Formats: sequence, structure tokens, C-alpha cells
Amino acid sequence: MDDENKLWQKLAAEFLGTAFLVFVGVGSVPALALARGGADGEPFTGAELGFISLSFALIVVVTVYVFGYISGNHINPAVTLALAVTGKFPWRLVAPYMIAQVLGAILGAGIIIGVMGQAASDLGLGVASYGPDTPWLQAFFAEFMGTFLLVFGIFGVIYRKAALGWAGLVIGFVVFAAIIPVAPITGASINPARTIGPMLVQQIAGGTVAWEQLPVYLSAELLGGIVGGVLFGFIAHTAADRAKASQSDPAESLPVA
Repeated sequence: MDDENKLWQKLAAEFLGTAFLVFVGVGSVPALALARGGADGEPFTGAELGFISLSFALIVVVTVYVFGYISGNHINPAVTLALAVTGKFPWRLVAPYMIAQVLGAILGAGIIIGVMGQAASDLGLGVASYGPDTPWLQAFFAEFMGTFLLVFGIFGVIYRKAALGWAGLVIGFVVFAAIIPVAPITGASINPARTIGPMLVQQIAGGTVAWEQLPVYLSAELLGGIVGGVLFGFIAHTAADRAKASQSDPAESLPVA
């Protein structure tokens, strides 16, 4: 009996997984602001930054174990693209996966407002942005490095020689670690879907959105993911990997990421 999930199931998993990520992770930003009675633009303390990072990390751990065996739990277009570039994911599924991820991010951002009300939008909705005193090149480099670290870590933990059963926890730890140094600069989106979804919902809700920053985020995140995936393969792969890659079809399997 065929035990492979259907495409619609995989796309549904990516859609819901990304929605969960945005609702919990991005939603932690206005939630903390509401809890302290703060205003949009007020800097977070170190402890608050830690809680935001932990929120992202914990929901990633959950989605890896819940959706990983269905779709691979990419929940990030940068991960999907990096897997395709390195031959670990079929190119024909890249666009459907990315569309499902972006739609999921839009839903997740919408749920934040549904749960917290208009106040969530008034407090910025957790939209990733960088300040006027931050040069775009610095913002680009911050998002590039955050996404690079994330994807490099993912590729390491799904590698055939990696310890089994630890993928969810390790990926969650990588998310936590990557957010800490990047968030004060750009909000640490490190995920094109997470970038787009809250921006679009914030615009619909009547908030201010710096759309001119979107190309910086998307280009940095996608490039960071590709470089992370390619560099890991360059460092870790052996002759056996190269021989297997030349004989296999990437459409045959979806790696847990």
C-alpha cells in the first residue's frame, strides 16, 4: 500500500505549519508589548528578546515533529529553494510549496489580529523592519547571516550521518540562536514567508509598512539559504554522497527540514 502523502496534504502541512510559526513566533512580539503596556517602536529588553526567540524556537520544534513526516516541514521558502538548488527537492514543487507557505503566513498574521484585536496592528504586528539609521547593506547582511545559519544547521541535522531523532530540537535551537544577534537589527525574519505575510496583513489593517525594505529582506534570505545549503554540502559530502546523487531522483523523497 502506498504510504506517500498526496500533494494536497503536503501543501496543507506547509500552509498550517507556516501559519503556526507566524501566529506563535511573530505573535509573541505584540503579545509582549501588550503585556507590558508598551508602545510600538519601544526597544525590547534582553529578557523579552529571549522570550520572543524561545517562542519561535518552540513552535518550530512542534511543527518539525508534527508536519515533518508529511511535507518535510520546510515552512520557509529559503529552505525550499536551498533544498531544490542542492538537488534534495524537486523543482516542480518549489512554487506550490512557496505559495502555500506565504498563504500560511498571511493566515497566521491574520489570526494574531483576530486574537489580540486592532491593538496588535497598532503595536506593529511583529512586522520585520529596520530603522532609518541602519544602512540597507547592514540589514541585508544581518538577514543573510541569520538565514545562512538557519539553513546550514538544517542541512546538517538532516544529513544521513546526523544523529537520528534530534532534528526538531536542533532546528529549534538554531532558530533561537539565530534570532538573538539579528533581531535588534532587522527583526530577524530569516524567512521570506514570515516577511511577506505580516507586512500584507499590517497593510490591510491600516498600519504603516516599509515596502521599500522588502527586496532587501527577500534577496538576503533567499541568497543566505542557498549559500548555507551549498556550503554544507561542500564541507560534509563524501564521494558516496556524490555517487548517490547522480543516481537518485530528488522527487522520490522529501527531507525533513
